[in-house]
Amino acid sequence: MLDELMDSEYNNVGELFGFGELEKAVRHLPRGQQIKVISRLSKQVRASRRSRGEMEKFFKQMPNHVKQELVKGTLRLADWTVYSVKQITSKTIKMFEPQDDKEVGVRNISNAKLPKNTVFLVSGIILLTGTSSDVTDPEANKGINFRTISIVPAIANGEFSLKANKKQIVPENQSNRRFITDNDNTVQWGYYKLDNPRLIKDEEVIEFVIELGTQFNIPQGQFIYAALDGTATTP
Repeated sequence: MLDELMDSEYNNVGELFGFGELEKAVRHLPRGQQIKVISRLSKQVRASRRSRGEMEKFFKQMPNHVKQELVKGTLRLADWTVYSVKQITSKTIKMFEPQDDKEVGVRNISNAKLPKNTVFLVSGIILLTGTSSDVTDPEANKGINFRTISIVPAIANGEFSLKANKKQIVPENQSNRRFITDNDNTVQWGYYKLDNPRLIKDEEVIEFVIELGTQFNIPQGQFIYAALDGTATTP
């Protein structure tokens, strides 16, 4: 454990390894080695940036088996975006559903759940829209040029919510206008940065629901691209 601690790539290693386990591991070390361990725990290293830095603050909330795999190096942290594409066929659009299968260009998770042993920190959300050139052709539906939701006022004036395992990540009745970033050159189109990032664990059902007040002037072949952006554990 001590070699893994000293060589760890992560900040906040105390939370990752567990302070109780560390105390037991260093209790009988020679004084010089104890000082080295304490120095490693307290050393000010270059702070991790963006969602990785946010993820390191959530080490304490991770399942123990995931923390152990991170310590051993069999799991690591990686940038990840979970996405889904759905056609607008009603005023309520459920972007992730238990019957959904993974398919390139449509969504990258199955059954509205993360892969086993995956812990994902949602740092931001992306929402875009686009029109299929032929809604009856699955290939055309995978070739949509998604743009900002400001081009379809009925979508822009709608609301959204995000849950995982029935727990709110973003409460209901949030305005879709959060995703209108057309005039903000510091972020990509449709990106909403969460001030309160939250973890999603494997086997937790993801519910991202969009509610429209009207379908007025929404073309028949209109689709929505929704994505959760952040950092995840990966082999």
